[in-house]
Amino acid sequence: MAGSSFGNIFRITTWGESHGPALGVVVDGCPAGLALQEEDIQRYLDRRRPGQSNITTSRREADQVEILSGVFEGRTTGTPISLLVRNTSQISRDYGEIASCYRPGHADYSFDQKYGFRDYRGGGRSSGRETTGRVAAGAIACKILEHLGIGVRAYTRSIGPIVMDPARFDAAAIQETRTAMPDREADARAVSYLEEAIKRLDSVGGVMECRAVGVPAGIGDPVFRKLDALLAQAAMSIGAVKAVEIGDGTAVTTRYGSENNDAFCIKQGRVAKATNHAGGILGGISDGGDILIRAHVKPTPSIYAPQRTVNQSGQEINLQIKGRHDPIIVPRAVVVLECMTAITLLDAMLSNLCCRMDSLETFYRKPETLGE
Repeated sequence: MAGSSFGNIFRITTWGESHGPALGVVVDGCPAGLALQEEDIQRYLDRRRPGQSNITTSRREADQVEILSGVFEGRTTGTPISLLVRNTSQISRDYGEIASCYRPGHADYSFDQKYGFRDYRGGGRSSGRETTGRVAAGAIACKILEHLGIGVRAYTRSIGPIVMDPARFDAAAIQETRTAMPDREADARAVSYLEEAIKRLDSVGGVMECRAVGVPAGIGDPVFRKLDALLAQAAMSIGAVKAVEIGDGTAVTTRYGSENNDAFCIKQGRVAKATNHAGGILGGISDGGDILIRAHVKPTPSIYAPQRTVNQSGQEINLQIKGRHDPIIVPRAVVVLECMTAITLLDAMLSNLCCRMDSLETFYRKPETLGE
C-alpha cells in the first residue's frame, strides 16, 4: 500500500490496523543526540487514548509505547526510530455481521474498489487508530521544536454549533475539559449538545484549531512545496477532516484588499505585522507571525441509528452498526493535528538548512578557509 509515509528529511511511516496485534511508526531523519524516553511520547499518546470519558469510544486501550530502535542510553542515535503500540482491546466479532456491507461514510466501498480485498474489522488501515503512530512520531518532532523555542498547540474550536469564545481562552482547559476546548463555558454547552446527539444514536462534527508560535521567518518553499500547502496536506490526511483553513481562511473572500493586507511595522527593533490575517505565511514561506491552521471534521460515520446501504452482492439492506465508536472525533484528534503540524514544520526547517550558501558555510566550511 502506497501513501503510508510523510515528510522528506524528517520522514515517518505508519503501519498497523485497528484490530491487528499492534500499530506503530518508523521515524527516519531524527537528528542524533536528542534526549528521548518513552515518557516523552506517552504524554502525547495519553491525550489521544480512547475510553477516557462518556463522549469518547468505550474501547479502552492503554496505548503504551515501546521504543524498539534508534535510541541508546536515553539519546537518539540518528538511525531509524521504531515505535510500537500494542492493541489489547479488540472485539472483532462486532464486525462479523457487516463484513460484506458498505458502511455509509466509511472507506469500505472505496477500499474494495481499489484493492478488491479489505480488513473489515474496525476499518482496518482506514481506522482512526492509525493516527497512534502519527502522534508517537509527532511527540518527537514537538520535543525538537521546543528545543528551538517553537511551541505548537491544538485545541477544539467548535463542536456542532457551539463555538469557543477567544476572550475566555484558558490553555489549562485544553487538557482539563472533556472536549479539549480552551473555554470552559463553551465546553459545558458542547457536552450537553453531544449528550443529546448520543441519545438520538447520532454523532457530531466540529473544528480543530492549531497555533504554532515562534516559527522564524523564511521557512518553506515557493510553488509546489509551499508551507501552507504542506500543512494543509498534513491536516487533510487525518481521517474525517474535510476542509482546512490557514489564517483567516474563507473569511478573506468577502474583504477588500485594504482590509485583508497585514501592514508591516517595527516592533522591538524587528520587522513585524500589525495584524495576522495571513496566518503567518506569505508566498508559501513563514513570515515570523503565529501560524494558524483550522481543520473541519465531519461527524463520526459510525452511528447506532439504522441506515440504508448495499452489500457486496449489490442488494439494498438495512444496517445496524454495533461495536464501540466515538460520537465525536474532534477531542481526541486535536493532538493528531498538533503532531502533524509539528512534523511538517520540523521537516520544512530541516530542508531549509541547505537553501543558502551561508548556512552551508556555517556547518561545513573548514576554519582555515573562512578568511579566503
